[in-house]
Order: sequence, then C-alpha cells, then structure tokens
Amino acid sequence: MRPLTISCLQTRPQPDFDLALAEAMPLARQAVDAGAQILFLPEYCGGLRTVGAAFAPPFEREEDHPFIRAFQDLAAERSVWIVLGSVAVSGPGSKYRNRGILIDAQGRIGGRYDKLHLFDVTLAGGEQYCESRSVEPGDTAVTYKTPFGVIGHTICYDLRFPLLYHDLAKAGADIICCPAAFTRRTGEAHWHILNRARAIENGCFIVSPCATGPVPGGGETFGHSLIVDPWGRVLADGGTKPGIATALIDLDQVQATRAAIPNLTNERSYGIAAR
Repeated sequence: MRPLTISCLQTRPQPDFDLALAEAMPLARQAVDAGAQILFLPEYCGGLRTVGAAFAPPFEREEDHPFIRAFQDLAAERSVWIVLGSVAVSGPGSKYRNRGILIDAQGRIGGRYDKLHLFDVTLAGGEQYCESRSVEPGDTAVTYKTPFGVIGHTICYDLRFPLLYHDLAKAGADIICCPAAFTRRTGEAHWHILNRARAIENGCFIVSPCATGPVPGGGETFGHSLIVDPWGRVLADGGTKPGIATALIDLDQVQATRAAIPNLTNERSYGIAAR
C-alpha cells in the first residue's frame, strides 16, 4: 500500500488577500492537526471578486504575494505539502495569470501551472463570464513529482477538456487536481459527472477543491469539493458550507485500476473519414 491522507480546503471567495488568508489559514491548520499530508486549496484561493463579466481578483508579483508567502511559512512550519489551487499573479501589461503553485514540506515552491483554458461563456439566462478580459493563459501542461507520487495540475474550466487529463495520465499522474470556482449553475448540472468521468477515463485519483458561496461583485460558486478514486467512487464531498473534505487514499490503486482496464495502453491512432 501507498497510503496518503489528503484534504481539500473548501473556502468562500474573498475580495482581498487579508480576508482570503483569514478564511483559509484556520482550515489549513485544522487539517494538518488532523493528519493531512497534502493540502489542496481552490481556484482563486488568494482572493476573488468580479466586475461585470470580468474576474477581478487581487493580484501581486509571485515573489511578493502575501497569500503564497503565508502558505510557504505554514508548509515549512508544519512539514506539509500544499497545492495552492490558484492565485492571481502579475502578468503582462494589465493582465494577470491564474496560477496554481505546489509548495513542498520545506516551504519551497516546487512547481507552477498557469491555467490553459479560460472561462469565456454565456450561460442560459444571460449569466456571462469572460476570464480572458483580465487573464493571460498558460501554454504548458504540468506534472509535479512528489515523494508520494506524481500530481497533474489543472484548473476549473480545464475539467471540460478530457485530452488534457489523458495527456497528464499518460505522463504518469497518479493524482490530477482540479481546483475550481465552479459556478453554482454549471456545478449542479455537471460537476460530479465530469470529476467522476475524468477519474474513470484515466484510472487516477481526482482531487477537486472548489470554492463555495457568493462571489463579491456577482456570481456564486458551487462547493462540493471532491476526492474521487480511480474507479470513479466519491470518497469525500465537501457539501456547500466552508470546511474540509478529507480522505485516506491508497496510491497503489492507480496501478491496479490501470492494469484491470488498460485503456491508456490500448488506445490506437486513427483518422477520420468524411463521407
């Protein structure tokens, strides 16, 4: 067995760094006290607000970012690994990057992922979001090698792009995380289905901490942070209130599931004939 205790922190969107830290840090300490070895935080855990259809979170240069710094200090203090689902860091011009960050147990930044797929949608009823107005997208998929196993990092809207998950699994990911600020409307329709599908398709654990509750400025996040095993079973569901979703997983289950259903190795190349 390769046992690992993981916790998703389910936080509410907060409009500034100080309030975001006040929301997340007590939950983080509580999870570590309960035995969590890796903490996973939601998308925009360092702060989120909206202005019209645009996301307008507080952002700062990575090296000066107070939310990142505080969690680096916690990681070093408590010897815990932390995946900041994403925070807004300064980008080119007036834009920022929606960046996920891995922090190791010594408090060092061990990897970064800039969100690839930006949430530019108009939902039924006219609800609009245009992330590209303020965000510079990334261009590279990312895996992290840790003492526990390989973690692939995706963010929110990435969940709807199965080829990204397939590529991360083929690159050796045992866990793929999908920190999110999924909207309540889309979450009610698709969140559980998509997370379970990505786990089943790729024979890996899916760990998806999701923000919960209203977004300052407009919008509402879904909650229901999930930990899903490679067979598609939901091991933990955070519900709709702020809190912690924890599961003890066995990473050997990844190899066993992929051996039982070897779709990652059975796939074939093909063309498409238009008739």
